[in-house]
Amino acid sequence: MDIKKVVYTAFFITLGIVFPLIFHMTGGPGLGRLLLPMHLPVLIGGAFLGPLSGLIMGMITPLLSSFFTGMPPVIPMLPIMVFELGTYGLVMGYLFFKLKLNVYLSLLVTMIFGRIIASFVVLILVYGFGLSQLNANPFIYIYGTITAGLPGIVGQLILIPIFLKYLKRYKNNKLS
Repeated sequence: MDIKKVVYTAFFITLGIVFPLIFHMTGGPGLGRLLLPMHLPVLIGGAFLGPLSGLIMGMITPLLSSFFTGMPPVIPMLPIMVFELGTYGLVMGYLFFKLKLNVYLSLLVTMIFGRIIASFVVLILVYGFGLSQLNANPFIYIYGTITAGLPGIVGQLILIPIFLKYLKRYKNNKLS
């Protein structure tokens, strides 16, 4: 990975820590769960930089955010988010950056894969570690995260294509 990609990766990780802080400060903790602000930089960064950077961003962002801000809480949300966001960054980077698929198709497939992985992590936490506060039914977990985060999902489907269009223009003009 070249230095430019490392710097961009660090930039998107930083956004993934700062965006949730802003949302939580302005609207309380519920606003973050509703609008999914940590997802935006990971999805955009994966699409802009590729699957490896996307995976790194997705796994490191929630770890650093939890360490510096206490969000997400270590148990039970941190492991779920590390794997979910890692999947988002990896899959989005692969589908959009490598395969050059349509941004909307890439986003939808990425969101599905991420939620499936999150459900597996929930099952492992419940049955492997006895975290009974989580619902062990993966379909109920997926349904709950989708319904709670529906405004954020819609926002991602609107905002991410706009940001990627701008970033593509930026990249093509070779501004630095």
